[in-house]
Amino acid sequence: MWSRRAALAAACALAACGFQPVYGPDGAGTRLQGQVHVADPQTVDDYAFLRRLTERLGPEQAVRYDLGYRLQIASVGQAITPDEVTTRYSLNGTATYTLTEAATGAVVAQGEVSNFSSYSTEGTVIATNAAEQDARGRLAVMLADLVVTRLLATVP
Repeated sequence: MWSRRAALAAACALAACGFQPVYGPDGAGTRLQGQVHVADPQTVDDYAFLRRLTERLGPEQAVRYDLGYRLQIASVGQAITPDEVTTRYSLNGTATYTLTEAATGAVVAQGEVSNFSSYSTEGTVIATNAAEQDARGRLAVMLADLVVTRLLATVP
């Protein structure tokens, strides 16, 4: 009985506060679909970042905004054996972004997001290189998702 009342109270509270689903009619998600031109990628990490942004925001159609960004990824040793061999690395990444109106150049949103990924160096050189590339790709996707979340929360 109480759980039904709690659910009803929560629904009423959300309706009263002006809550609107991001991907609902006239939500921020639909306002950005196909409206954002993302700066051209310069690195492999940029390509993974751009691919994820395009998946989330849709391909360019009627461009209304320009999104500039800068990715920084640093590798830090995490697990070091007594023989001073690093067996695990953490990749710490930061994406700085600026969304501007294409017509006027006015800044609509800007910010910085960060996250991390890691990989193991156990195994062959080929396996370690593949693990690092995979971790970098995962990190770029996570950073892109964080940027999209911020944009959806801030773009009017």
